[in-house]
Amino acid sequence: MKSTLDPRHQKRVKKFKKLFAYSFGADNFTKKESPKLFLIIDKLSEIDNYIQGAAPDWPVERLNKVDLAILRLSVYELLIEKKTPPKVVIDEAVELGKRYGSESTAKFVNGVLGTLIKKREKEKDSK
Repeated sequence: MKSTLDPRHQKRVKKFKKLFAYSFGADNFTKKESPKLFLIIDKLSEIDNYIQGAAPDWPVERLNKVDLAILRLSVYELLIEKKTPPKVVIDEAVELGKRYGSESTAKFVNGVLGTLIKKREKEKDSK
């Protein structure tokens, strides 16, 4: 059974919070202090392109900052890092959305990540 005390979950929450804070100003962060955060930040352009492709009706710059931070972390884990099973990443993202987002965050995040997974599977099948 999943627990909010799980160390992996706690690490994800910390990364999410740092990404959320980063969206308000990059001046407070340095690579030396937050090297793992910068693994994600260095890929933001690529990550945002994935998000935009999966949610074309929602420009990245207009997304709620909580939703965007959750999506950026999840897309990084799903498509760039690729260490965690997709089902786990999506489940964690939905849980973050329920805890920190608006009433619609969990559903929105689930839809975007589901679309990304489907697109990725289609690309694999077409090769």
